[in-house]
Amino acid sequence: MLSIWSSLAELPDPRSGNARKHKLLDVLTIALTASICGAESCVDFADFGRDREVLLREFLELPGGLPSHDTFSRLFRLLDPVAFASCFASFLDHLGQDGTDVVAIDGKTMRRSFDRAAGKSALHVVTAFAADARMTIGQVVTGDKENEITAARSLLGLIDLTGTLVTGDALHCQGETARLIKDRGGEWLFTLKANRPVQHAEVRAWFADPASQPDGEHTTTDADNGRIEVRRHVVSYDISWMVSDRCHPDEAALPGLATLGMVEATVTRDGKTSTERRFYLSSASLDAMAFAAAVRAHWRIENCLHWVLDVGFDEDRARNRKDHGPENLTTLRKLALNVLRTARPDLSIRRKRKRSGWSDVFARSVLGQMR
Repeated sequence: MLSIWSSLAELPDPRSGNARKHKLLDVLTIALTASICGAESCVDFADFGRDREVLLREFLELPGGLPSHDTFSRLFRLLDPVAFASCFASFLDHLGQDGTDVVAIDGKTMRRSFDRAAGKSALHVVTAFAADARMTIGQVVTGDKENEITAARSLLGLIDLTGTLVTGDALHCQGETARLIKDRGGEWLFTLKANRPVQHAEVRAWFADPASQPDGEHTTTDADNGRIEVRRHVVSYDISWMVSDRCHPDEAALPGLATLGMVEATVTRDGKTSTERRFYLSSASLDAMAFAAAVRAHWRIENCLHWVLDVGFDEDRARNRKDHGPENLTTLRKLALNVLRTARPDLSIRRKRKRSGWSDVFARSVLGQMR
């Protein structure tokens, strides 16, 4: 049996009585395989099972036959989302992914998951993404009395952060979050914006002052589709003035602050040039090149996860709304994406999903990555 399915076999079955006609592992395996091969809904899972029964019976006995779309829908509504999400850690253990240099945290709203009749708002999921491996390593859902900040802390508390650099946008530039990361053996890198107005203004003024002496600088240039972007990365380890006895109402107590960073991005397109400066705080003593790599790595959670889920898996239009269905199906999509990442790195996710849907031979090559 494939390793990920060994992990799925440990999940508690929420069904009872006649609802257990189909084995839990069979239903989950079909759903995961179908998602890898291009399916996007419970109706798709059932259709995939009927059309690809020969392939499925190569590794499933299916004593209850093929499940209907109602069976898939009912199971994902009832399944414990915390237990299901724990499959991320188990899957990465089997792959030998012991850690990564950068773990990016970010939230995403499932826009169509709201239920107006039940007064239920859209599901908001916070994800931890291993930027180097380009894999999801965990997710939590913001509860009714939670926000993204507290949900991110809950998620970080479940992950071994030893030797990692955790990156987050300005929302997560919080003393308690920074302390949690340090306590769990990691370092942090946060964007500094106007939600910390005094700190932001002072750091911006420091980098703008010609008398300031940065400790390192690194420049990169990208050119694509008539657009040229030059990014100048500057770092400073002079943080003594940031940790003095002075006190501002908005000042976050950030434990271990070691580096100030700035990215100055100059973009030229159609003969017009614009410049934007972004500022960062970090507990790691990053040189300019490492700082540039970490900032770039953080954006992979948008480009390699959220964008792929929306465009490739059509997640932004998923209409599952009942019970735990939306949360469990976003976990399923991320598990499928993790599997696809491990197979045939020379092909795009879109091509791998299409070819898995068209060819049993290619589908076996993708599924075989989980052995």
